[in-house]
Amino acid sequence: MGRQRSGWRYKLYRAGRGIRRNWGLYLLLLPAVVLLFCFNYLPMYGVQIAFKDFSPSQGIQGSPWVGFANFQKFFNSFQSKNLIWNTVSLSLYSLIAGFPFPIILALMVNQIRVKRFKQVLQVVTYLPHFISTVVMVGIMLILLSPSNGIYGNLARALGVQDPVNIMGEARAFQHVYVWSDVWQHAGWDSIIYIAALAAVDPSLYEAATVDGASKLQRLWHIDLPFLIPTAVILLIMRAGNVMNLGFEKVYLMQNPLNTSISEVISTYVYKIGMISNQYSLSAAVNLFNTVINFVLLILVNGFSKKLGDTSLW
Repeated sequence: MGRQRSGWRYKLYRAGRGIRRNWGLYLLLLPAVVLLFCFNYLPMYGVQIAFKDFSPSQGIQGSPWVGFANFQKFFNSFQSKNLIWNTVSLSLYSLIAGFPFPIILALMVNQIRVKRFKQVLQVVTYLPHFISTVVMVGIMLILLSPSNGIYGNLARALGVQDPVNIMGEARAFQHVYVWSDVWQHAGWDSIIYIAALAAVDPSLYEAATVDGASKLQRLWHIDLPFLIPTAVILLIMRAGNVMNLGFEKVYLMQNPLNTSISEVISTYVYKIGMISNQYSLSAAVNLFNTVINFVLLILVNGFSKKLGDTSLW
């Protein structure tokens, strides 16, 4: 009887019974599952293009296999090292600069006792998240314009007759990209940390106050330990996207003067695939990018699980 209950038929029966019992919840979940399947799993059929000399006239099945020739072509090109370095350096810079700010903001908001001021601060910090990428880059171009932007006018008012074109400086690209991203998304990313802090038992603060703990000590010994599990999970998820950068923002910020730094894998894949019609090469580069992300996710998750028993699975 024990063997029968642990068998696959019994597990299938229990799963079916659970679905029948909660059919309404599964019905609500169905559209999301369908969208996920259509846009994330069905396109996996086209991954084989990376191993073929794809021709639209011949189709995926009719195109000849070339093995790893497309991967070799990418790694043998003079651009590969620069592309990988640009992608990794910009992504790590974004991670190092952007990851702590939502935590710091959440800790600051949690210390505010004036409810009205707290609400206003949260709204002000959330709003930039809803600015579209195109509008955001447009604002940056206007503000940092050396001719008629705020930056240019301020520089001339201070006696600088020929202000530097920041958006045309290759060495300034990463700084502008990262810190504008921090400003835009730090408030929105802090929501999950604020929610985690809301679950802290108030009696812990009261006990710490009675014991003579200062605000800094309460923050260090109560708030931070509550945030660490959430922060670790989000860090693991961010590590799984180290090689993925927002294509739209990088592409919109690109110009001939900063391409040496701003050309990353996502923009390169778009240009060789959609503009140069090298579909197989673009698929191979994108597959390489995805595999690296997957390996990093597995490694960071395993490392986190060994150190602190916090992991995604």
